Amino acid sequence: MVSLNPRFTPIPAAPARLPADHAPGTRFPGLDPAWSRLVTAKTDDGARTFHVLDTGPALAARGITPTGTILAVHGNPTWSYLWRKVIAGSLERAQNGAAWRVIAPDQLDMGFSDRLSHPVPPAADAVSYRRLATRLGDLDALMDALDVDTSSRLVTLGHDWGGIISLGWAVRQRGQVDAAITLNTAVDHPEADQVPAALRAAMAPAVLPAATVTSEGFLKVTLGLAEQTLPDEVRDAYRAPYTSRNGRGGIGGFVADIPAENSHVSRAALTGVSSGLREWNKPTLLLWGPKDPVFQDRYLADLQSRVPHADLHRFEGAGHMLAEDRDLSTPIFTWLDDHFGAGREVRAALRSPAPARKVLGLHEQMTELARSERRMSPAVVDMTAEPEAWSSAEDAATGDRALSWAELHAQVDALAVGLTHTGVRHGDRVSLLVQPGASLTVILYACMRIGAVAVVADAGLGVRGMTRAVRAARPDWVIGELPGLTLARSLGWPGKRISVQNLSSRRARLLGTVTSVEALLRRHEGATPDQLPTPDAEDPVAILFTSGSTGPAKGVMYTHGRLGALVALLVEHLNISPGASLIAGFAPFALLGPAIGATSVTPDMSVTRPSTLTAQAVADAALAGDATMFFGSPAALRNVVATAGELSALQHRGLSDIKLVLSAGAPVHPDLLDAVQEIFPNAEIHTPYGMTEGLLQADIERRQVIEAIATGQSGVCVGTPVAGVRFALAPLDGLGRPSEELLDPSQAVGRLGEIVVSAAHLKAGYDRLWQTERDSSRDTLDGLIWHRTNDIGHFDAENRLWIEGRLQHVLTTPAGPLGPGTVETPVDALEEVARSAAVPVGPQGTQAVVVIVEPGSDRSLRTGRSPVAETSFAARVREAAGSVPVAAVLVLEELPTDVRHNSKIDRTRLARWAEKVLAGEKVGAP
Repeated sequence: MVSLNPRFTPIPAAPARLPADHAPGTRFPGLDPAWSRLVTAKTDDGARTFHVLDTGPALAARGITPTGTILAVHGNPTWSYLWRKVIAGSLERAQNGAAWRVIAPDQLDMGFSDRLSHPVPPAADAVSYRRLATRLGDLDALMDALDVDTSSRLVTLGHDWGGIISLGWAVRQRGQVDAAITLNTAVDHPEADQVPAALRAAMAPAVLPAATVTSEGFLKVTLGLAEQTLPDEVRDAYRAPYTSRNGRGGIGGFVADIPAENSHVSRAALTGVSSGLREWNKPTLLLWGPKDPVFQDRYLADLQSRVPHADLHRFEGAGHMLAEDRDLSTPIFTWLDDHFGAGREVRAALRSPAPARKVLGLHEQMTELARSERRMSPAVVDMTAEPEAWSSAEDAATGDRALSWAELHAQVDALAVGLTHTGVRHGDRVSLLVQPGASLTVILYACMRIGAVAVVADAGLGVRGMTRAVRAARPDWVIGELPGLTLARSLGWPGKRISVQNLSSRRARLLGTVTSVEALLRRHEGATPDQLPTPDAEDPVAILFTSGSTGPAKGVMYTHGRLGALVALLVEHLNISPGASLIAGFAPFALLGPAIGATSVTPDMSVTRPSTLTAQAVADAALAGDATMFFGSPAALRNVVATAGELSALQHRGLSDIKLVLSAGAPVHPDLLDAVQEIFPNAEIHTPYGMTEGLLQADIERRQVIEAIATGQSGVCVGTPVAGVRFALAPLDGLGRPSEELLDPSQAVGRLGEIVVSAAHLKAGYDRLWQTERDSSRDTLDGLIWHRTNDIGHFDAENRLWIEGRLQHVLTTPAGPLGPGTVETPVDALEEVARSAAVPVGPQGTQAVVVIVEPGSDRSLRTGRSPVAETSFAARVREAAGSVPVAAVLVLEELPTDVRHNSKIDRTRLARWAEKVLAGEKVGAP
């Protein structure tokens, strides 16, 4: 072949070979040479030899008949080595479960398959380069040559360009293919959009040969996209087929075949794949690394629009090299088992329609309230402004400070109509970047009225956490105040933007807003959305993000029916009656106020730091809203107690009208409850147990807490289940792993285990986290669906639940597993201690217990400047711990906590710090 450019030498063809025949000394960690074989197939342009990893012979040698076959296709510039862990997982599972044959070929011109002759530099129109359409034909030829049993199940699996090819082949062979799985890929690229910058540089004609063929640049950059640096031997294994210029011709050819423009020779084939997927109705699983700089979330959104029934799991923190970043065997084979194996019956039960539930009739409820005798009572009072801006409850002033029920009803109606005219539709996702108060309430309930899905990721997650949450939910719209919109614009958050307030034309242009809530309310004043259908019970209503205290925040999906069940439970359990008024020191309850028919008062505090709530702010909110209830996190309660000495006589009188105090989000110490009782002398003080996945599960009153403590049990007693809630226990083994068997509390008195719950008001699922949802809702018992809470604890003989920590914080000592609460409860009772954390150090099963103490005010418990506790104090801690041997006692001025509640201690972080301290390292605060 004659070179098109005298500076370059054409690349000659070369035959396929086995990895084991590569240069002596090259290792391929995790790859069994027995999996490798060479297969010759009749492709569209003649006989070609493929290197293939194939578990068929290994299964046959064991006498195992496969359940089905997985065709796994790699992308560029990897090779079949990418699938070694999936292959190993398939063989491991074949011993005890469904056996899947895995066939992972090296595509032609890649890996150890035949090399083709072609010119250098690569040219998109060069006949010798493998094009997309030709590669689809290659798979046809290979599968014919392998004589795959098409009577059994056939599943495709792909990544990168292998994702496009495998999905295209599945569509092409839809009569034989039963399911499709893909990692990060793309099946369409609008010509008007730029190719991602990470790829654009390599595609430039002047750069392409140097980046992909004559150097290892493209290869090295790709391998560098792993979350953690790949071990040298693994990186060398990926490089092995591509160490010479002759070996890298296919890398350049693949890049040259990217059809970014409509005129590209492979564009028609790509369009065929992308359009064919709209007709694809077989089971599909998308596994995604969101940190991929090439296959970004916009490509995921496109895939979801084409295959809306696909299951999706986003692995936060992972990127392009997802198969290296995460264990994919578990989700892949679990998913296959759910669809084609023994898990079918269980998953069918979990997917069956839920029983009819009360639907939150928001429009009807507000209409009734607006016409009632309470029509002049405020539904929302915003106390976050300066005191002189407040309006009293009796005044029921309009504007953002307070709204009457009638005004709230009218504004929700008007905004629902306005949003509809703007283009917000049923099912659209709407991210709310608005501080709790009147405006947020109107916006939220307007979205609910038209069937839009509110995405709530509060500022307590921090900028990084909010960015991750918003990108995970991928909203269609963003409604925000100026700070939120500025953040959304600067960080490139998805969604069309609507401001809360009117903006100048210049600012609106800079922020990219299409309208404002203020303008929509004015334009559609008096309008009613009666023509809009009421959302169904199973329609999604909200995605609420967890606190992120034990990992990346998860989006919890609620439906109208489940939210309605929660509202009904709150009204019944809290005995909400006409005239009730709620001070919400915790954002979710501020939003639920109108739904339960209570005036909702937002006190003056920082939403991102509940510990900023003062006794004066609570008292002022109580006076302004004639409050009868108060909800605050334990951190908020601590600061309320700490600032109570500055209350005036009038403020004391306002707090004396509070009849119910609720605190949840973390355990509340009995001493704190006693102090709170003095501030709210006429209130019942309750510490309900719940979570974002189910906001109310159990409840207990202060006096009952005192009675329970007298029994001397470990952990914090959170009471008995509320109406409609059932608990079960999954006992822990010696390594802290919960059993698959669920026990009724009466069968497990005193046993430590994971708490499992079933209720009508639980989440509908985790958003775009298929594996997480599957793990948390994998149980059926008595015809019910159960949620594994990740909390550990035990039940006593009175059916009371005692929480002892989180599953990941279990201490696996030689004597057996312990919950942190076993040690922390008695240590926290010491006079010198504000709070404590018991953390494990050492290998699982033989872990030592280290207690880290936050001293009370004006206490010095250290030995000099060391974090090691003073000897006599350490002895008191060990005495308090009783039979639990404490290896060390350390002191920190303040224990690190989560940002939302300011209450959940970060034990994982503390364990890492304690290990370094005990190893003799000089470290600062964790």
